[in-house]
Amino acid sequence: MAMTEAAILGAAEKAARLDVEFAGMDTPELMRAVIADLFPGRIALVSSFGADSAVLLHMAALIDKATPVLFIDTQLLFKETLAYRDTLVAHLGLTNVIALTPKPQRLAAEDPENFLWASDPDRCCEIRKVIPMAEALEGYDAWITGRKRFQGRTRAALALIEAEAGRIKVNPLAHWPADKITGYLDAFALPRHPLVAKGYLSIGCIPCTSPVKPGEDPRAGRWRERAKVECGLHTLPLYAGADI
Repeated sequence: MAMTEAAILGAAEKAARLDVEFAGMDTPELMRAVIADLFPGRIALVSSFGADSAVLLHMAALIDKATPVLFIDTQLLFKETLAYRDTLVAHLGLTNVIALTPKPQRLAAEDPENFLWASDPDRCCEIRKVIPMAEALEGYDAWITGRKRFQGRTRAALALIEAEAGRIKVNPLAHWPADKITGYLDAFALPRHPLVAKGYLSIGCIPCTSPVKPGEDPRAGRWRERAKVECGLHTLPLYAGADI
């Protein structure tokens, strides 16, 4: 259901205020503020269980192990990603990881051979990621992402707090450089995604993910040799029922 204009404007005003209020706040404190104080029971952490995901998952687990974690299983993920998810869930004691999958009837109608990624990668992302996430977020007022400014030109101006489709969107690691991510993983001895050691610095679906070469930005291995650089989760308004 599309948000009302008033809700959209209200969320934008609140996001702008919080972005100023939380600027400079220690990231774990920011996570506690949004999970425990501002949006208790009404915020979800969206995680790909990718290369850097353990950082926010660890912070969330320290606050509340029952924090909702939304994980999109596109049905085209690396087996290593699924195994890593299970490893991290057990390691951190997370109790509310929710797997989102594309509707079987939609896949049967539009991608029966699992090959849509080759002819129309945008639509492939829409039916496997964007629409399931839009439907899942209907129950929440806010969500947390792991996006970072250093990941590429489309994220260089990323705000700490923003609004999207009438919801608050929190990017706690927006200002973190790559070495701070690594330092956090090391400091807490967090398990690493097994594909990182093989050069995969941004990990999505098997057909559209490749290793990153020296000197490339971390997301260079996504949709290589295509103009596409984002799946749509962070570039389109996520309205449930909007079959975009």
